[in-house]
Amino acid sequence: MPNITLPDNSVREFDQPVTVFDVAADIGPGLAKATLAGVVDGVLVDSSHVMSADARLSIVTDKSDEALEVIRHSSAHLLAQAVKSLFPFAQVTIGPVIENGFYYDFAFERPFTTDDLSAIEKKMKELVKANSKIERSLKPRDEAVAFFKGLGEEYKAKIIADIPSEQDISLYQQGDFIDLCRGPHVPSTGFLKAFKLTKVAGAYWRGDSKNEMLQRIYGTAWTNKKELKGYLHRLQEAEKRDHRKLGKQLDLFHFQEEAPGMVFWHEKGWQLYRNVETHMRETLDDFGYQEVHTPQVLDRSLWEKSGHWDKFGDMIFSTHVENRDYAIKPMNCPCHIQIFNQGLKSYRDLPLRIAEFGVVHRNEPSGTLHGLMRARRFTQDDAHVFCTEGQLQAEVADLIDLTYLTYKSFGFDEIEVALSTRPEKRVGADELWDRAEEALQVALDDKGIKWKLQPGEGAFYGPKIEFVLKDCIGRAWQCGTIQVDFSMPARLGAQYVAEDGSKQVPVMIHRAILGSLERFIGILIEHHAGKLPTWLSPIQLVLMNITDNQADYVKKVEKKLRKCGFKVNVDLRNEKIGFKIREHTLQRVPYLLVVGDREVETHTVAVRARDGQELGSLTVEALTERLKDEIAHHGLAILED
Repeated sequence: MPNITLPDNSVREFDQPVTVFDVAADIGPGLAKATLAGVVDGVLVDSSHVMSADARLSIVTDKSDEALEVIRHSSAHLLAQAVKSLFPFAQVTIGPVIENGFYYDFAFERPFTTDDLSAIEKKMKELVKANSKIERSLKPRDEAVAFFKGLGEEYKAKIIADIPSEQDISLYQQGDFIDLCRGPHVPSTGFLKAFKLTKVAGAYWRGDSKNEMLQRIYGTAWTNKKELKGYLHRLQEAEKRDHRKLGKQLDLFHFQEEAPGMVFWHEKGWQLYRNVETHMRETLDDFGYQEVHTPQVLDRSLWEKSGHWDKFGDMIFSTHVENRDYAIKPMNCPCHIQIFNQGLKSYRDLPLRIAEFGVVHRNEPSGTLHGLMRARRFTQDDAHVFCTEGQLQAEVADLIDLTYLTYKSFGFDEIEVALSTRPEKRVGADELWDRAEEALQVALDDKGIKWKLQPGEGAFYGPKIEFVLKDCIGRAWQCGTIQVDFSMPARLGAQYVAEDGSKQVPVMIHRAILGSLERFIGILIEHHAGKLPTWLSPIQLVLMNITDNQADYVKKVEKKLRKCGFKVNVDLRNEKIGFKIREHTLQRVPYLLVVGDREVETHTVAVRARDGQELGSLTVEALTERLKDEIAHHGLAILED
C-alpha cells in the first residue's frame, strides 16, 4: 500500500489507494478545504488523482506556484460553459492558459459584442455560485469523436480525430458542460472567484490564415480579488503607457500597411534611436569591441551550413536572383564568423570581440506583430566573442558585468536571470553541451546571482543566460542573452592556431544586451510613460518667449545651448505662454525655459521641469553646468537647488 512522501520529507502510510484530496484531509480539514490540485512525482494532477503506489506529493493550494495554471485552465472551461449556456449554437474550439490569463476560441454566427462579454462574465459568476463538481473521465478516441459530433461540436471532433486511435481521450464535466482537456482542474467551479473577461479578437482556426476566422475571448484569472484588482490596475497603466499611442502623440514613429512590422522613424524618434545606439557604442568601445557592418542579403548555402535554414526557414525572407537563392539576413552570427575567417588567427588574437548594430528581417506572423515590441525588421545590438576554452569563463563573467552595467544606465535595477539548457532539437555533441552549460552556471554562481533553470529552452546551437527586466509597473521583459556555442564555428570553418601550433576551433559566445533596439526603445517609452530622462530625450529643452521683445535674446541663448551639445527647440509663436507651456509639457520635454523682460535684463532663463516644478531663474552658464552633470550621470531626477 502507498507511502506518500511530503515536501518536508515526512511520510504518511496508507492501507489502500488514496487521492490527493485524501492525503490533504488526513493532514487536516483546513488543508483539504484549500486543496486545488497536487504535484505527484513532479506531475501536476487533479485533487481526485489516485495514488496506488509509493509517491512524492506536493499539495497545491492558492499559495502554491502551480495554483495560477490550474485556476486559469479551469477559468477557460468556465468561460466556455457560460458561452454555451447563453449561446447554445456557438461551437467551442481550444482554450489554453496564457501569460496572466486564458482565452477560448469560438465559432459563432455573429461577432460577440461588449454587452455579450458582460453577459458572459455574469453567467460565469452564476456558475461559480452553483459550485458544480468538476469530474474527469476517459473515452476511447472513436467514441469521443462520435460523442462531440452528436453535440454539434465539429471542431472538437476534428481535434480528437487527429489523436491516435488507440489513445483514450480525457474529458472534464462540470454541470451539463463537458469538454476535451488534459487537465488538471480545480475540484469545483466554486474555487474560481477572481476573474475578468478583457477583450474579444479574431483568430484563425489552428492559427492558419487559410482557415476560417474564429472569435477569441480573452480573460484573466487570479487566486484572489486583491491580485485581480492589482493586475487590472497594471492593465490600465499599460494602456496609458502604450508605446504605439505615445509614439504617435510625441511624433516619434509610425507603421503602415505597405510595410507591415517595419517602423517609419520620424525625426524625434530617430534622435531617440541614435541616443540609445550612441550610448551602446561608447560602452562597447570601453569593453574592447570591434564594430563591423555586414551584408543584408547572403546566399542560402551559408544559412544551410549554419543550421538556420532548417531551424528558421519559414521565418526567413528569401529572394531568387540569377539562379541563386538568397536570404535576407535574419541574424548576424554567420556573418561575424566570415569576418573572423579572414586571415589566419592566432591564440594571441583571442579573445576577439565583434559587435554590430545589425539590421535583420524575420517573417513573423502578422497576428503577432505589435508595434516596436514585435516587428519584422529590427536592429540587434549583436556581438560575438571568439575565444579559447580557457578564456571562456572570464569572458562570460565580463559579459554579465557589461549587461548589468548597461541596464543600470537605462534605469533598470530589477533583473531576473535564467539559465536555459539544451533543447530536444539541437546541434553538437552532448559532451560539448555539458561544458557550455557548466561554464554559464559557474559564471552565475561565482557572482552570487540568483537564477532559475529553464530546461530545454536553450538555442539549437548552445545554452544561454537570459536577462529579464522588470519595469516600473512590474511587467517582465526578456532582453539580453549570453549564449555559449561550441558548434557553429566548426560548421562554418572557423579556426585559430593554438600555442602548440595546432589548428583549433574557437568557442563562440553570442551576446545581445538590449536585444532589439526597436523593442528596447518601446520598453523605455512605456517604462517612463514617454517622460524619458534628459540624456535620452530627443528634445531636452524648449526655449519660449512671452512677447516678441525677447525673440533676439532667445535666439542667442539657443545658440549657446546648442554649442554645449544640448538638443534645443525654440518656440517664438505669437501664443500665450500658458498655451506654449501646456503644449510642450504634453510633449514630455524635460525642461521648459521661459524668457520675459526680467530674464533679458538679468541674462537668465526661468526654468520649469516637466512635472510643473518651478526651478527659478538661472544663468545660461549655471543651467549648462547642472544639465551636464545630470546627463553625465544619466540622472533621472529633476534639477534641484
